[in-house]
Amino acid sequence: MIELKTPREIEEMKPAGRFVAGILKELQETTKVGTNLLEIDEFVHKKIVDRKGAESCYVDYAPDFGTGPFAHYICTSVNDAVLHGVPYDYSLKDGDLVSLDLAISVDGWVADSAVSFVVGKDPDPEDLRLIKCTEEALAAAIDVAKPGNRLGDISNTIGDIAREYGYPINLEFGGHGVGHIMHGDPHVPNDGRAHHGYKLREGLVIAIEPWFLKTTDEIYQDQKDGWTLRSSDGSRGAHSEHTIAITENGPIIFTDRTNL
Repeated sequence: MIELKTPREIEEMKPAGRFVAGILKELQETTKVGTNLLEIDEFVHKKIVDRKGAESCYVDYAPDFGTGPFAHYICTSVNDAVLHGVPYDYSLKDGDLVSLDLAISVDGWVADSAVSFVVGKDPDPEDLRLIKCTEEALAAAIDVAKPGNRLGDISNTIGDIAREYGYPINLEFGGHGVGHIMHGDPHVPNDGRAHHGYKLREGLVIAIEPWFLKTTDEIYQDQKDGWTLRSSDGSRGAHSEHTIAITENGPIIFTDRTNL
């Protein structure tokens, strides 16, 4: 069921977006060669504990696409891992491509966002190109998230940019509705037909999340943790995501990090 938010509810969702955005911005600025993934997880845990009204959306989350409760506070996907990466005892190395995905509820409202970046002094230009593609696709998709357009316009915009860059597209996982829960209707795939699908309306709140792998659209679940999704051929992946609201005055990006 697709739920539309009132103007008051959209205002109530903004603190969650700022909180998630602030954590991701700080992590992107401080994560470096030698940072341990468990340190990142503990950093987020402390932020949540210190913020009144904040609750993790991941701890004890047990959907059918994972194996048991997730049991951590953030998804940390590195190199060939692209989604649902479980933090573990790994210290980042020079050139690692890191994707951080974070969803937190504040006062009952959820915000969900993801960012990808490379640690170290000598990033592979191909990694930077892959990240840039996800960021461009996200920005372009947000631009068309306006009342009267269709869900397929968002999906098609993402898919077109991926094709321009030459990256395959996986449709198993994509964006989703956001509200009192992290994953709701509608599903927002990363490719689709323009001018088709659900008609976008004021008050619709969704997470848009382009993610691509360099040379394949096939993924597999790492059996070591039952969650982490990796590329079938070992190629690297990147992931960008924002939670937005569709309004008559244009989209509101709850998780925007640029003005923090």
